[in-house]
Amino acid sequence: MNSRVSQRVAVIGLGRFGMALARRLSQHGAEVIAIDRQHKLIDEICNDVAIAVRLDSTEESALRSQEVERVHSVVVAIGENFEAALLTTVICKKTLKVPNVICRAQTPLHAEIFEQIGADEVIQPEQTAGEMLGRRLAHPRIHDYVKLGDGFTVVELQAPSRFVGKTLKEIDLRSTYRVNLIAIRRKAETSDAEPPQGSDQLISVPGPDDRIQAADILLLSGSDAALSNLPQG
Repeated sequence: MNSRVSQRVAVIGLGRFGMALARRLSQHGAEVIAIDRQHKLIDEICNDVAIAVRLDSTEESALRSQEVERVHSVVVAIGENFEAALLTTVICKKTLKVPNVICRAQTPLHAEIFEQIGADEVIQPEQTAGEMLGRRLAHPRIHDYVKLGDGFTVVELQAPSRFVGKTLKEIDLRSTYRVNLIAIRRKAETSDAEPPQGSDQLISVPGPDDRIQAADILLLSGSDAALSNLPQG
């Protein structure tokens, strides 16, 4: 018997962002309550989530009718009606005592207001997408990154050509570029007689004599300024 308890998440507001989020959560095994005022949107998602219901999220009784107070997280993804988003957030956080209330904000001012009324997390998808695209276009060798806060980031970087064939001691990342190498992800070696293994080799504690190969992905951490100075070619 599987004793794993699924995360229960209410997604309120089924615009493009809310619809995509609700579906993805459901695909990952969460028990999703999808909420919106429009019948059309509820009909569109009803087969993809545990519960899809049309209601006014600014009414406490309506939210209680779906036991929203018992969910692990609420995502307030209401787009155009900022007043409704604010009231929904207050009800979920202050009245229903939902442990984790995440709000989608369209502007920095909206984000600040959500934080002031008690939202546990505020996201700005458009701004985040713009930052990600800008970083990818400016640094095409970066495969992925995670912001650590305070101007520090962890990035996955395709090994620059000037690093290829050199040892870590020769490159001297810490002294030359002021970044730290956390790990190297390297394609599994194959031969003509052996089929590809389908998994990469992870060198989690690279040593000074490890030599960089052309297909290596370097996991690096450092300040945004230092990472921006790494070779791109």
